[in-house]
Amino acid sequence: MSTFTSGRPAAGEHAPYYGRYVALVPESDAIVALERQMTESLALVRSIPESLAGHRYGPDKWTIKEVVGHVVDAERVFAYRALRFARNDRTPLPGFDENAYVPAGNFGHRLLADLIAEWDLLRLANMAFFRGLEPEAWDRRGLASDHPISVRALAYVIAGHGRHHVEILKTRYLSPGG
Repeated sequence: MSTFTSGRPAAGEHAPYYGRYVALVPESDAIVALERQMTESLALVRSIPESLAGHRYGPDKWTIKEVVGHVVDAERVFAYRALRFARNDRTPLPGFDENAYVPAGNFGHRLLADLIAEWDLLRLANMAFFRGLEPEAWDRRGLASDHPISVRALAYVIAGHGRHHVEILKTRYLSPGG
């Protein structure tokens, strides 16, 4: 295993929009951030009973299962981008519309436990990928959603995006009145 640490992405390594996710990640190493975020997230989502998995805090809001499914889909997309750019693929990649992905995912037909297991396996695979990168691969960039982004920034976006949605689960779905 490498002792290399990724370091934090600079503001110029990602579109300003992603800064809100990167800001949620205080760790100075992406691998540590991904491990810690996953441990925290799994503890929370595994504590949610299946009887609440269809809960939504507002009429037009996603259910808990849809939130978890969205996090899985987004992590898969961000990791695919990181793979392409780490391998020096300069092909511009399109954006994705999470509001189209969620209904097409039919997450309501799945058990929350299965969505959690998928997220866990996906994260383990992504951490193995990131651990295997050579130092120079972390700096490689590509164009996604019409904006340049580095492999390092994508790792931080994965962790920060997960933290963002777990916080929403805590405050809007699982808190009293949520």
